[in-house]
Amino acid sequence: MITIIDYQMGNLRSVQKAIEKVGHSAVISSDPKEIAQADHLILPGVGAFEDAITELRRRDMVGVIKDHIDAGKPFLGICLGLQLLFDVGYEGGEFEGLGIVPGKVVRFEVPPELKVPHMGWNQVTFRHKPPIFEGIEPQTHFYFVHSYYVVPNDEAVIAVEATYDKPFCAAIWRDNLVATQFHPEKSQASGLHVLKNFAEWTPAA
Repeated sequence: MITIIDYQMGNLRSVQKAIEKVGHSAVISSDPKEIAQADHLILPGVGAFEDAITELRRRDMVGVIKDHIDAGKPFLGICLGLQLLFDVGYEGGEFEGLGIVPGKVVRFEVPPELKVPHMGWNQVTFRHKPPIFEGIEPQTHFYFVHSYYVVPNDEAVIAVEATYDKPFCAAIWRDNLVATQFHPEKSQASGLHVLKNFAEWTPAA
């Protein structure tokens, strides 16, 4: 069962419809007990870091997310769902994240001719190709919309990069955990391919 976490911070139905389009089913749930039963778990997200982490804690979802990842089951974070995995975010202050991946979330500092948020299609390159990117060629375009990006303490978890003035982390991969800064559900055929790979992914023990 693929479960999409509902904490009132994401375009949940778009992710669900994209999963359905590639031949799989997904449920949207805000029930920690139901989330704990998921085989594959997706944490999407659109909005502010502080609001999101507050909602996850208020809804008692932090423990089930960590338990799912610790159990070796496939996990996908999308956009804000990537950022929340880190130790600390600096959007509107300094806020503690889930602390699953050591590192921080910082705002783009770019020349005046580049706008923030970074919004639109951007090419990606691979440092390491996660299993959910099998069949995706380097320089494939994905859809981004974000003002902040992640900076892992250990660069080995950076799997995919894109460039906005300078290279930034576009996706991480560690064992059964993968998370993207871009929105696969908004990235047409390439994004659907990534979601299909995730739905069919069985991480190595």
